Amino acid sequence: MIQKINSLEEYQAAYQKSVAQPEAFWADQAESFTWRKKWDNVLEWNFREPSIKWFQGGKLNITENCLDRHLNERGDETALIWEANDPEEHFRKFTYRELYTKVCQFANVLKNNGAKKGDRICIYMPMVPELAIAVLACARIGAIHSVVFGGFSAQSIADRIQDAQCSMVITSDGGYRGTKEIQLKSVIDDALVQCPSVKRVIVLTRSRTPVSMIKGRDVWWEDEIKKVETLGMTECAAEEMDAEDMLFILYTSGSTGKPKGVVHTCGGYMVYSAYTFQNVFQYNPGEVHFCTADIGWITGHSYIVYGPLLSGATSLMFEGIPTWPDAGRFWDIVDKYKVNILYTAPTAIRSLMSFGLDPLKGKELSSLTKLGSVGEPINEEAWHWYDEHIGKKQCPITDTWWQTETGGIMIAPIAGITPTKPGYATLPLPGIQPILVDENGKEVQGNGVSGNLCIKFPWPGMLRTTYGDHERCRLNYFSTYENLYFTGDGCLRDEDGYYRITGRVDDVLNVSGHRIGTAEVENAINMYSDVIESAVVGYPHAVKGQGIYAFVICTPHLNDEELTRKDILMTVSRIIGPIAKPDKIQFVSGLPKTRSGKIMRRILRKIAEGDVSNLGDTSTLLDPQVVEEIKSGALLSVKEA
Repeated sequence: MIQKINSLEEYQAAYQKSVAQPEAFWADQAESFTWRKKWDNVLEWNFREPSIKWFQGGKLNITENCLDRHLNERGDETALIWEANDPEEHFRKFTYRELYTKVCQFANVLKNNGAKKGDRICIYMPMVPELAIAVLACARIGAIHSVVFGGFSAQSIADRIQDAQCSMVITSDGGYRGTKEIQLKSVIDDALVQCPSVKRVIVLTRSRTPVSMIKGRDVWWEDEIKKVETLGMTECAAEEMDAEDMLFILYTSGSTGKPKGVVHTCGGYMVYSAYTFQNVFQYNPGEVHFCTADIGWITGHSYIVYGPLLSGATSLMFEGIPTWPDAGRFWDIVDKYKVNILYTAPTAIRSLMSFGLDPLKGKELSSLTKLGSVGEPINEEAWHWYDEHIGKKQCPITDTWWQTETGGIMIAPIAGITPTKPGYATLPLPGIQPILVDENGKEVQGNGVSGNLCIKFPWPGMLRTTYGDHERCRLNYFSTYENLYFTGDGCLRDEDGYYRITGRVDDVLNVSGHRIGTAEVENAINMYSDVIESAVVGYPHAVKGQGIYAFVICTPHLNDEELTRKDILMTVSRIIGPIAKPDKIQFVSGLPKTRSGKIMRRILRKIAEGDVSNLGDTSTLLDPQVVEEIKSGALLSVKEA
């Protein structure tokens, strides 16, 4: 098995070994998996190109490690629990054996519909068990899954399908989130107008909403399953993959308009997601792990699907939202399934705090042993509320820092073992070598310092490239500072050597734990017919952590500001999705620009934050007067959009 850390001394010893002998350290972890052929070489790397290869020559299939190898010992134990959006709807549970059969069946469906090793398959589904089954079925046949969050617009999906040249889409007629019914198939239909590469669409029945089914392209999931059942196709041999073959693409926002497809590979991602799951959460056999994320994000990939199943764990997935039918829904689920580990986002915690303690009344939370936080740094007030009212001061909180690009948790307390500190991600996990640098790339040494967070040595779960554009990967992550992976985050290292993430240092916002590029939002706003130019910045938001504040220049004949505001929001929803809608829109006649035409977002950020007393020298701007106008407009209080 993976080497589990059981004490602070063991953490320190593991960390020392991982830095002194990284190849030996990771080879030891990799030994605990099923390999068709063992690797020839543990690691070959440089951060210049960049080129990172782990476990070269190793042959495996990740689903044999998620499913097949558990069948003898824990085939009848629960692998997956699903809780529906509607509490009245019956839950579903799958043992490892049942999940294995479902994955094999759907893998055969994919093959019957022309999918093969190396094909890219887009998955756009609600949070139902079939989403996890589809992900694993792709991996079983060696197809590369690209899961797109169910809240994205048709245009966003089309961009992702075109970039990866997907040949197939797996979707659903619709889905539920709280009181909303989401029309997933009709969004896919709109997207596919621009996507000639897609030859087949497999549609799951979920909401029974009427949909159009195009002859020769669209087929029903249930009909396809019946075909393989009739033929008795309950087995599907797993495709042999190289450790460095692509496992999945996951699109993430960057500081330029176009989302980038982060590529993760089979071997390294497998080892890293399982190692971090078992150690950070101190997972013990039989515990129920409830990660509240969506599988459309990296958290769902690593800590609902792969990490738990690789570890033989019981993973709980939930279709709905924490506040429906009331703000006690999470606590009902914890009580109902005797959840041991709860892994959620600061946004969710802050939202639930606002309802007070009534929703907790009568909810039995004593099964909880460990709590986790993900998506953004958790503020102290939320940390203490979580600790006191959910963990009853009995559950260690692991505040995890990591990214889509890192594949798994990087800096975090190991639950119950390394001491915690509210607001701090604390210490790096074994194998992770963080470094703080100043603007010039010079290392900032010692404690009680801050700088830009970089990593100086590779780890198995890290991204290998951005799909179809390796140069973009190099420019984004490896070109800012020589021989370092640049995270894009600012960071403080305190007197104890503990790390605290202070936020993005590039033009990327962290809204409710989701990364959204300012350029992407500006592009969408600028598509609206009456908009001449816009600038988007983040500002502190009580629930989301960061809100989106848009400064917008419109054509002079603007008559109805309120209607225009709504139209802009609709435009952004159409182009990116509701997740990227600005919280505040301020109409302005100009933007603060340097003489070379660069927008001074630093000034706009301060205005958005309400800190107008210290804007620095504005005399060098092209039109300093515009700053006064924007300031007074902001002080007149811009309505929440």
